[in-house]
Amino acid sequence: MKRSGPLLTLFAGLLLGLFMLSLNATTGTKSASTTYREDAPAVTASPSPTASPSATKTPPAPSPTTSPVPDAEYAGRTDDDSSAVSVSVRDGRAVAYFCDGHDKESWLKGEVKDDGRMRLTGEHGAVLNGTLEAGRRIRGGVDIDGGHYAFTADRAKKPSGLYRATATVRAAKVDGGWIILKDGTQVGVLTRGGKPSPAPPIDPETGVVTVDGQQLTAHPVVP
Repeated sequence: MKRSGPLLTLFAGLLLGLFMLSLNATTGTKSASTTYREDAPAVTASPSPTASPSATKTPPAPSPTTSPVPDAEYAGRTDDDSSAVSVSVRDGRAVAYFCDGHDKESWLKGEVKDDGRMRLTGEHGAVLNGTLEAGRRIRGGVDIDGGHYAFTADRAKKPSGLYRATATVRAAKVDGGWIILKDGTQVGVLTRGGKPSPAPPIDPETGVVTVDGQQLTAHPVVP
């Protein structure tokens, strides 16, 4: 009996040592696992991404675009072939001239809308209503002295277009307007001292014209 006591004590101590060794090993494994998770954010759960509010909105429709009104000259005749009409367009504004080549004329001016429509006005209630078609021609009508004159004015190429000369000749004020058509024909009215008459021809290259023995220069008209 005396010999079994020390053996039991030794055996018990051995079991206790094995138990403590196992406990320490288990605690070390758990500590290593926790540290790895903190250093690896890729495996950390994160909130699922949500769509940006702007991504769900329907993009606004593009605003309509219009082509700018081209700067150009237009010249043509009335439908009844009694008169001529010329229009000069610059920066959305227009100046026009209507004349019959004898004694009826009118200078008109106004704005050209982005869609090509225009309403030009002159003295004594004269009105030109027209529409620019694709930058190639102007169709419309002139109301003057109680008459209506429909016209078509095609885009002009120099020297075709609209010309004007003003001066004082022999103490009389002279004001002349000329329309040169694409075939070279000139239609104009010259007013001396308030009295209109057919205008003498101008040189289409230089614009020079002789009025009562005095040379004047007619210049292209722009708004």
